[in-house]
Amino acid sequence: MSLVPYDDRDGYIWYDGEMVPWRNVTCHILTHALHYASAVFEGTRVYGGEAFKLTEHNERLKTSAEIMGFELPFDVPAIDQACKQVIAANGLSSGDGYLRPIAWRGSEMMGVSAQACKIHVAIAAWEWPAYFTPEARMEGIRMTWAKYRRPAPDTAPTQSKAAGLYMICTLCKHEAEAAGYNDALMLDYRGYLAEGSGANLFLAIDGKLHTPTPDCFLNGITRQTVIGLAEARGIEVVERHIKPEELKDANEVFLTGTAVEVTPVKEIADHNFQVGQMTRELISDFDKLTRQSARKEAG
Repeated sequence: MSLVPYDDRDGYIWYDGEMVPWRNVTCHILTHALHYASAVFEGTRVYGGEAFKLTEHNERLKTSAEIMGFELPFDVPAIDQACKQVIAANGLSSGDGYLRPIAWRGSEMMGVSAQACKIHVAIAAWEWPAYFTPEARMEGIRMTWAKYRRPAPDTAPTQSKAAGLYMICTLCKHEAEAAGYNDALMLDYRGYLAEGSGANLFLAIDGKLHTPTPDCFLNGITRQTVIGLAEARGIEVVERHIKPEELKDANEVFLTGTAVEVTPVKEIADHNFQVGQMTRELISDFDKLTRQSARKEAG
């Protein structure tokens, strides 16, 4: 991944309806979102110039905003179109990259209450390689237990992709990386398996694919896609609460998400897994689907 700072790049960002040179995009230090995390965002992969499941992501952006108590000043079709313009403006019309729409409360008020704050929307896109190298991806990543748990749905807006919900993810991933791991596995508030720091979890047990019930974390769009791919192969998918001790019953484990795509896990603390046939098939199916979608849109 490029080490060029994200505030010092060539290109354009769509900001409140206008295409603005990348380095000219700013917001005030007293922006409400910076102090009180009143922001929602999306992350969408661009394959061959086409954003994968673009409308689904932007519909979730709209839903997240509503959960956070504000309304986007642009509808989903307008945001879809703006995303396409941003992809083209940044030279990604035939390449691979990453798309980041974000909406937030502005600087009209400073305090917990933000009733008069203007809602802003911005969209950036940039060239972005795979989250893990191909070699690391197929070897499988190493995970450890996260310090923090996903909060209960009656303590946080857990079905929104809200900026504030990722604070503990950053802390857990930093701690895991400092200990020599790639990521951290989070439990939910009850002590069941939940997800990685930014990706959903799947376990292959006795020929079936098991995945935690997303009742206090996001039901990822990649997660839903992979469930569909598994079912198309005749693999039974079991969505349920999974106890940590059940890791010993799994022979394959993988993560799914926009960033990680489908990435095998070879180790979680003292549990070891193989990158088996089910995982390899679903990786292949997902890669084919994203490329086919790009070719279809381009055609």
